[in-house]
Amino acid sequence: MCADPGGALLWEDALCRVVRVTDPAGNAFPGFCRVIWRRHVAEMSDLAPDHAHHALDILLATERAVRRTVQPDKINLASLGNLVPHLHWHVIPRWQDDSHFPAPIWAGAQRTGIRRRAPDHAALRNALETELSTSNELP
Repeated sequence: MCADPGGALLWEDALCRVVRVTDPAGNAFPGFCRVIWRRHVAEMSDLAPDHAHHALDILLATERAVRRTVQPDKINLASLGNLVPHLHWHVIPRWQDDSHFPAPIWAGAQRTGIRRRAPDHAALRNALETELSTSNELP
């Protein structure tokens, strides 16, 4: 995650980037995004307080943009890093009738889920830029 974008770039600044993730289950989780910290750190607590605040601002703006764009029943935020010890967050839209609900998407499928239409890349990027522009805390 230091060098590879990790998905289709939606937004970036000097500290982090937001990418759209290729949905591992087709269009079961359209709008799935990742917020990736640029500098190689393993844990959120490795960040200076102002950087941690910035990261949370970006994460929350991404969540709001995904909610606005795909209108899921729930959003899952995950920062695991067990296999990839590079600070990043998954922003995953969820629906009560998706293939894995209520389990995490990394668990086995519970049922055949509904395939949903993926949001237009530009629409998701625009929603993210709108959310970022309305945040009073961003530098």
